[in-house]
Amino acid sequence: MRHDTPVFPRSLAAPLRRSVRALAIGAMAACTLGLIAPQAHAADKIIIMVGGINKLIYLPPKLAESLGYFKDEGLDVELQSQPAGVDAENELLAGAVQAVVGFYDHSIDLQSKGKEVTSITQLLRVPGGMEMVRADLADSVHSMADLKGRTLGVTGLGSSSSFLAQYLAARAGLKSGDYSMLPVGAGNTLIAAMKQKRVDVAWTTEPTTSILLASGAAKVLVDMSTVEGTKAALGGLYPASSVYVHRSWMNSHKAEAQKLARAFVKTLKYIQTHSAEDIAEKMPKDYYGGNKAIYVQALKASLPMYSPDGKMPAGGPEQVLKVMAGFNPNIKGKNIDLAKTYTNEFVDAAQ
Repeated sequence: MRHDTPVFPRSLAAPLRRSVRALAIGAMAACTLGLIAPQAHAADKIIIMVGGINKLIYLPPKLAESLGYFKDEGLDVELQSQPAGVDAENELLAGAVQAVVGFYDHSIDLQSKGKEVTSITQLLRVPGGMEMVRADLADSVHSMADLKGRTLGVTGLGSSSSFLAQYLAARAGLKSGDYSMLPVGAGNTLIAAMKQKRVDVAWTTEPTTSILLASGAAKVLVDMSTVEGTKAALGGLYPASSVYVHRSWMNSHKAEAQKLARAFVKTLKYIQTHSAEDIAEKMPKDYYGGNKAIYVQALKASLPMYSPDGKMPAGGPEQVLKVMAGFNPNIKGKNIDLAKTYTNEFVDAAQ
């Protein structure tokens, strides 16, 4: 007799076989119904669309990936890029991605259209960019009031850059018909549009602003890369880059939303505690635009714009709503529920 073979009394053998069979059938049914997740299956992939992944205003997602913070949270994250935030927004609405890194103001714009997205982590306290004028026009264009009959370059129609341009023009006394807007993307396509004189003024961010200034191709018209400059231009803070998701996805994926927020909060803390040189070393070399020194210089100047903790700054949503209502008739006078456009729930838990 083999001593490794268990022996049961005949009176117990049949009931035991029936119990084992019942357990096996139950387990198979549970797997079929999705009650027990097979161990071999990885976590569902989360695709994050970024409105221009090599822009410094959208640096945190790539930095989080490079530091391994998504993997530390057990997340399978894929980063994708679109040239403008409005394109990323459209991907989210189409259900092609689960999250977007783009400007918070889209959550207000979308709610006015009957769609609900919610920012779960705030990455920037200010827009982090500039309206820049072509160098050959700098003597005649001193402010947004001088743009009558001229062309403004924006990343895309319906993008946050177009929101800001329209508000600044309206604040300067211009009507929408006094100027035209041309979508020119960002980076090299924007620089080409400036050099080819297809636009007179354009919104851009680092490192493109530093490249334009270093080459002498453009000068600063309105600076919203700092807290002081943003308050002077807009009348208050303008929380910009954020991680936003469908509100329905957030409510049905609380665990994933919490892990995303924790990864981004850790990334923001890394930015606060490391030098521009350290951070640049974690980024892909093709982000440098062929000039690492300018990239590091631009990053060093940009560090104060990042949120220290991922929280929505007090008064920020109200200020963004004020700006949006200042030029958009679809928002002015409409009842916007700001409490649904952002939440600090996840970043508070991540601290």
